[in-house]
Amino acid sequence: MRISVSSDMDEPVARTLVEELRGRGHEVLTHGALRAGDDAEWAACSEAAARDVVDGRAEQAVVCCWTGTGASIAANKVPGVRAALCTDAYTADGARRWNDANVLALSLRLTSEPLLKEILDAWFAGEASPDPDDRANIAHVSRIE
Repeated sequence: MRISVSSDMDEPVARTLVEELRGRGHEVLTHGALRAGDDAEWAACSEAAARDVVDGRAEQAVVCCWTGTGASIAANKVPGVRAALCTDAYTADGARRWNDANVLALSLRLTSEPLLKEILDAWFAGEASPDPDDRANIAHVSRIE
């Protein structure tokens, strides 16, 4: 899978994220502080990663900033993106299952390496729920855009 990754800071967890994704066999597109000469402001690099998803350059994205909040807000401004700020594996699983999230937002401050791996395991194991109520909610969100 092709995954777009952005971070506004070149932090160890951001580098570990890229290495972990590549180690799992994913092709990684980088933005922000992870790419020399790129705009590292959280709003700009999160938007760039989110646009990769809606424009078909990536199937999913992971956006990072210190708290993860700004990155998720910026990504969610891109029509077609459903970004979820996940601080644990249960939230990541639910975001994929009930929200059909296509962008994972992470906190550079709160996410340790072991927690990162748990979140990624849950994120990639999760699939969108076929339940009609869940699908109706996703359709409703799409109409809000």
